[in-house]
Amino acid sequence: MKKQLAVLTIALALAALPALGQSAAKSSGTATTNAAASTTPASKSGAAADKIDINSASKQELMKLDGIGDAISAKIIAGRPYKTKRDLLTQKIVNQSTYAKISDKIIAHAAAPAKSTAAAKPDTAASKAK
Repeated sequence: MKKQLAVLTIALALAALPALGQSAAKSSGTATTNAAASTTPASKSGAAADKIDINSASKQELMKLDGIGDAISAKIIAGRPYKTKRDLLTQKIVNQSTYAKISDKIIAHAAAPAKSTAAAKPDTAASKAK
């Protein structure tokens, strides 16, 4: 029991050290550099911008992906729109090994919703009642 308590005390003390170091640096007025904070992480939108959208990419863009040739890119285009990139696998457009190669390089943005023609046409019954 005493050994467990000692280990817990040490663990808590080690966890508090970074916070103590930051507060000491702030109070002394010296600047500290944090390597993790100085690196700029890629934003989600920036990372998504680097990916190929399987719902809008051209045949040539799709063929740049590893394992995607003329026939598979044509199948991808013919199967649009996709809700998720995993649809390529579940709809048997690509096999598991090809999907594993390209899954981190693709994205499936939602397709633009189709415009409703019902809203564009006036209701004939309502217009006759007037």
